[in-house]
Amino acid sequence: MGGINATVGSLLGFLHEGPQSGWDLMVTAQERIGDFWSLTRSQVYRELASMATAGLITTDSTGPRDRRAYRLTDAGRSAFAQWLSQPPGEEQIRYPLLLTLAFARHLPPEQLTAFLASHRALHQSRWEAYRAQEQRARAAGAGDVDLVTLDFGLRYERAVLDWFDGLTGTFATGSHPTTTGPDDRGGNRP
Repeated sequence: MGGINATVGSLLGFLHEGPQSGWDLMVTAQERIGDFWSLTRSQVYRELASMATAGLITTDSTGPRDRRAYRLTDAGRSAFAQWLSQPPGEEQIRYPLLLTLAFARHLPPEQLTAFLASHRALHQSRWEAYRAQEQRARAAGAGDVDLVTLDFGLRYERAVLDWFDGLTGTFATGSHPTTTGPDDRGGNRP
């Protein structure tokens, strides 16, 4: 198998921690990388099948609830090491609220305020969940190197919350026109 994709790389990384079923891998992925990298159940099971065919993993016999545990092979360890040593690609922000805000002047102020409040509450909740996760991890003996992605999540959520708090007055009713660009007479609005 030539270069592997990020889904395969992630699954191989999780399997370094020991055998896991497809279900367990989904749960692990959701807990560990779900807030910044999405994996669907169909992706996971499709990739597990191709990983087994390529010899990157082996499977145990079916266990409870027809779950099969997957184990990392030496070829899987090697493929993971090669994947991990490649420079990561650039990030791309896909944040639906920012897309909506790009056209905010076309929304009624009450609706925009509701959108902002809802998203701020979501980020506050995430920040609190990350703090609790960090406290549990540290109590279990995790060090800074073990928590680097969690630290990013905490700092990201704090920055987003600060950004929300800085929006006060930006979308005030008086500065919130309902149209932009050329007016009905073909001229530009002031």
